[in-house]
Amino acid sequence: MSDPRAPAVRVAHLDAGYAPGSAAISGLEFEIEPGRTVAVLGPNGGGKTTLFRALLGEIPWRRGAVEINGRIAYVPQTERARLDFPASALDVALMGTYSRLPWYQRIGAAERDDAAEALSRVGLEEEAGVPFGRLSGGQRQRVLIARALAQGAGVILLDEPLSGVDHPSSERILAILGDLRDEGRSILLSTHDIEQARGFDSVLCLNNRQISFGPPSTALSPAVLEQTYGEELIVLEAGDRAVVVQHHHHG
Repeated sequence: MSDPRAPAVRVAHLDAGYAPGSAAISGLEFEIEPGRTVAVLGPNGGGKTTLFRALLGEIPWRRGAVEINGRIAYVPQTERARLDFPASALDVALMGTYSRLPWYQRIGAAERDDAAEALSRVGLEEEAGVPFGRLSGGQRQRVLIARALAQGAGVILLDEPLSGVDHPSSERILAILGDLRDEGRSILLSTHDIEQARGFDSVLCLNNRQISFGPPSTALSPAVLEQTYGEELIVLEAGDRAVVVQHHHHG
């Protein structure tokens, strides 16, 4: 059971990485309360995905500590999903229930009901039987959010979920995430969209180390963004807008 009085995520003095003896990210120190949204900004290769893998316990911590209050779920980019996989939207959502069951227990009616309810929460109850690969990019992203809901997660990590989806789909996904926040779930979303990040409760800026963590008013200052993106970056439009020049490798 999660403790409603405790931070949803607590990261203290964290260094983590893939290769023995080296850290891909270092100096991370932040807390996230239940029912808060956090935009994770940084250049490609700057540590956003590495941070998520560290929070999930998939890579070793060189130093420091991570505390997660309750269940945590990961929502990957849909571009990394196999579209020829013979599974319906309901089948994919149902995968979220697997981790809740002991190995000897089969999926039952309760799990199917939970998966169907999760699809309904993201507005896809009518598409339950549609093959995952036939859905639009935005619909696939919502199915993956439903999978996280079926898992019973109080902390949801989303890896650039709005990349490659059209504006109406993006707005619908953000509305769903807002509803989940209002229920007390904590949302961490990696993005390259600086203007979009201004709508989140907090912003975490990474460039292989923590540059800033705080409200958008302080974390999205020109000085912080310059440290975060360096030469990859920034075009300032009329002095008050920032645009990231994206490249195509991940980190």
